[in-house]
Amino acid sequence: MKIVIFSGTTEGKKLSCELADLGVPVLVCVATEYGKTDQGKHPGVQVQAGRLDVGDMARLLTPQILCIDATHPYATQVTANIRAAAKQAGAVYKRLLRQPSPLQEDCLAVRDTTEAVSLLQKTEGNILLTTGAKELSAFAPLGEQRLFARVLPLESSLEACKESGIAPSHIIAMQGPFGVELNVALLHQFSIRYLVTKDGGAPGGFEEKLQAARACGVKLVVVRRPVDQGEPYETVLDFCKEWIAQCR
Repeated sequence: MKIVIFSGTTEGKKLSCELADLGVPVLVCVATEYGKTDQGKHPGVQVQAGRLDVGDMARLLTPQILCIDATHPYATQVTANIRAAAKQAGAVYKRLLRQPSPLQEDCLAVRDTTEAVSLLQKTEGNILLTTGAKELSAFAPLGEQRLFARVLPLESSLEACKESGIAPSHIIAMQGPFGVELNVALLHQFSIRYLVTKDGGAPGGFEEKLQAARACGVKLVVVRRPVDQGEPYETVLDFCKEWIAQCR
């Protein structure tokens, strides 16, 4: 009996610790060394870092292993690979999907980054990007003078900023979570008019961004979540407990 969690999220980390405390061996798979460091150490939890394809994932699974997909709501390709690997290996699969945030009328909701760029091309003023380093290149057409990026303090993030033409003076390399006060200070410091974000839910600090944007008169541009099927944390935790009880 073993549980494999594909993680890299706050709730994935929390779930791995709770399940390990129940006496079940847990393997957590994360994509990067940063994710491994962020996961931390907990008795009974083994962490493996590295990007995996479907075959690699399937080799970690068996019909006797419970597979939990706790990856980010926007990691659509990773989720598709995990589902395929679990089916190939005959493992039980559960998708842990954090709850979406209710989008208010003052938010500018867009389908994807392409639509966000199209919308922002019709505006003026500085833009703060908080969608992650992988998304930066899509916003390059908006011009380096307007763009400011908040990214993780990693070499890969800084390289992505460079490749996207974002000047060093426009880079905010910090690790969250970020409270309302810090968000407000950054919006004021860089004279931001538009804040671009994904709906990361509560763990992603969405509400704090929304409150800060409202306090500063900044428009919040929200890239909507991809459509996905999953269950909230407590439902997945209860399922895991039932699965453990049945296996013992």
